[in-house]
Order: sequence, then structure tokens, then C-alpha cells
Amino acid sequence: MNYYFAPMEGITGAVFRRTHHEFFPGIDKYFMPFITPTTQEKLTPRQKRDVLPEYNEGVPAVPQLLTRTAADFIWAANTFASLGYAEVNLNLGCPSGTVTAKGKGAGFLAHPDELDRFLDAVFSACTVPISIKTRLGVHDPAEFEALLEIYSRYPVAELTIHPRVRQDFYKGRVREDAFAAALPHCPMPVCYNGDLVSERGIRETIERYPSLSALMLGRGLLGAPSLVTRVRGGERAGSARLQAFHDTLFARYCDAFGDSRIAVLRMKELWFYFGNLFENSEKLQKSIKKAKNAEEFERAAAALFCSCEVRENVVPAWFRPA
Repeated sequence: MNYYFAPMEGITGAVFRRTHHEFFPGIDKYFMPFITPTTQEKLTPRQKRDVLPEYNEGVPAVPQLLTRTAADFIWAANTFASLGYAEVNLNLGCPSGTVTAKGKGAGFLAHPDELDRFLDAVFSACTVPISIKTRLGVHDPAEFEALLEIYSRYPVAELTIHPRVRQDFYKGRVREDAFAAALPHCPMPVCYNGDLVSERGIRETIERYPSLSALMLGRGLLGAPSLVTRVRGGERAGSARLQAFHDTLFARYCDAFGDSRIAVLRMKELWFYFGNLFENSEKLQKSIKKAKNAEEFERAAAALFCSCEVRENVVPAWFRPA
């Protein structure tokens, strides 16, 4: 079984990917937060700092593109191929309102005829294998039958399915029955992505769907960075290892951004998930959230690592009912 780290905008950039891969081996692919290519046909300096090979040395990274314009996808995908990337991923799963309002991400699923023409164009012109990350539909998982018929016409390298529709966002339970019904009809390799937060959950998913090519984890890995390492037979990270990872990541953010205030903000985004791994940490998490500068942040984080026991599995407070 392959294990992938899902792209998480604002968190899993190049600095995070390198640091996580160094401390917690076992991830087969890190999918980059999406890039939106434009008609200018060039990467911005900010994009280059995340995707150029020198910023991902030693890390099995996969660029992800978000667009509904075939020409923009083609130049960007071929650019990544020229940089040495062996795969490019198409984002058809992002449920954000600002994205879907433009017909991108999961919003593209509402236009199957246009999507079909888009895929025909990009698979005809791109020199690199293309994988797709999708949802089951926009409003109803029954939409996936027609979507899968479209995907099946093309040589999709791998189809990552998040078993929710766009209207679900990330709330409520994944639509397990709809995924189970669709999986036998998928002619391409399929990766499962959705609410995997424990070793038990991972093993049960593998047992339930033995034909899967991979599992993709996002929030579960941000909450418990050593989760895949443990599934592969490694040790569960204790407080010392987690703090070393945390402090190294913060120091590298400070160097990369040249501004500790930006580094603190980036670390606070991680703590929204990471804090769920520690017992009785609510008060100290509030101190981290309220920290106004690097000194206050480091003091609060050190106190939490010192005072709070590490749970065996993350207890996800980010889950919300539908």
C-alpha cells in the first residue's frame, strides 16, 4: 500500500514537506498545495519557491494544478515535466466557495461536458502522466456515475476519491456506501482519501478495500505526524521527537520567510490540528493561539510539550456534524 500526504493550503509547503519527510519517513508522495496557472505561461517567484526541484530535494513531491482552462493546464504540466516531475495532479476536489464560484476544483464537476472536453485536450497534449483528485459530485453522490464514465475515457494515472460531495465540504461522515459502490467500476488505480486518523482506521480501510492502490491522509497526519511511520512498523513519536520536529520546522520557517511573525502565523495553522494529539492541552493551546511574537509562541509551545502527555492517536476536534 502506498501512502500519500494530502495538499493542505497554507501548511504543507516545501519547508514543511522537507521537514516532515526528514523526521517521519514512510510517505510515498507529498502532493503540493494547488497552483493556479495563468495565461502568462510562467511560474511566479512564490510558486517557484515551492515547486522548483531544489526546494524539494529528496522529497517525493507531486505538483497539483487548479484550473478549468486546458491551455493553462497544458503549459504548466509540461513545465513540470521539464523540471523532472513524473506526475501532475488535477484538483477537482477543492470545495472552497471562492474556487467553485469560478467553476474550478469541485465546481468543475457541475459541468461534465466541459470537463470531458478539458480532459480530452490535456491528455492529448501533455507529456507527463496525469492523476486526478475528485469528489463524488457537487450535490449528490449519484453524480459520480457520469463523472466516472468521463474519467474512464482517459489514461488517468490514478484517481484519488474523497467520498464527499462539494456541498459536504469536510463536515459529517464520508459517504462510505457511495464509495464502495463506485470502486469496482473504476478501471484506473484508486486512492482513498477521507478522515483517516488512526492506525486502526487505516488497517480497516485496507481490509475493506484491498484493491486500493494508495491511501491519502491530510488532517490525520497534521495531527499525528508519525502516523504513517507507525503503520509501516516504525515507532510512535514521543514528546521529544515531536518537539524536535516542531522546533526545527519553526526555525526553518523563520529562515525561509525572514520574519518570525509570519513563521508564528504559519505554525498556528499547524497547531489547529497538531494540538489534538495532546492530553489536557486546551489552556496551553490558547496561549499558543494568543502568542503575539516568537518569544511568546516558543514559550507556550515548550510548556505544552513539557506538561501534556502525547495521546496514542489524535482526537480530532476539527470534525463537525453536517
